[in-house]
Amino acid sequence: MLFESINFSLVFFAFCAGLVDATVGGGGLILVPALLYAYPQLNIATIFGTNKAVALASASSSAIGFIRRVSLPWTLIIPTMLSAFLFAYLGAISISVIPKTFLQYAVFVLLIVMAVYTFLKKDLGHVHRQIQMGKKQIVSGICFGALIGFYDGVFGPGSGSFFLFLFIKVFAFDFIHAVAAAKLLNIATFIAALIFFIPEGHVIWSASMYMVLAAIIGAYVGTLVAFKYGSAFIRVFFLLLLLFLIGRMGYQLFF
Repeated sequence: MLFESINFSLVFFAFCAGLVDATVGGGGLILVPALLYAYPQLNIATIFGTNKAVALASASSSAIGFIRRVSLPWTLIIPTMLSAFLFAYLGAISISVIPKTFLQYAVFVLLIVMAVYTFLKKDLGHVHRQIQMGKKQIVSGICFGALIGFYDGVFGPGSGSFFLFLFIKVFAFDFIHAVAAAKLLNIATFIAALIFFIPEGHVIWSASMYMVLAAIIGAYVGTLVAFKYGSAFIRVFFLLLLLFLIGRMGYQLFF
């Protein structure tokens, strides 16, 4: 009976994670704690691997919905995806040697900077500007893709938000186009991490199947919400997510 209740709770949390992921990312912040509670005996790599499997399904579902509706600069997206893929794999295989505390403090500071900047720039992400995608932009995409991809492979929370902020701030996307691009990069990083996690047995397949279906449904609902309410809604949701991330990570670091 307990096993069944835990499964149903995970299905619910997977749905919520898919819903959040489809708009601003950060679904792992919902699902990872739920997995830790349900499976306290498992090591962190298995928790992360299971979360990546569910997140891949969620991101793929929402990406299909976004790509059908928006046009993206593939000359920028493809090399950035490849860079993120490679470095996410390197991050995944480094999961046991990179000090987590250092990453947590660095990410905590970056989240505060992102939140303050997004709050002060009221027009951020409201207008989609078509900038010329030359060599400079592509190199920037590759470098940022490598940094965020490595972080996603070795740790992960908030990586979708970092990708979202990257496309808005650096490449002048609006929130809708930025979410679409961020989904594609997250798909690349999730696949790369799973290439390491799956052969090592770090995915709980018996639980993943239920959560995958729930996450796909959540992502579908989240995509509909994003297109119905537009960039202004996503900006507010993005700020709320950043505040949640800052609060949760700050509590873990200082209390």
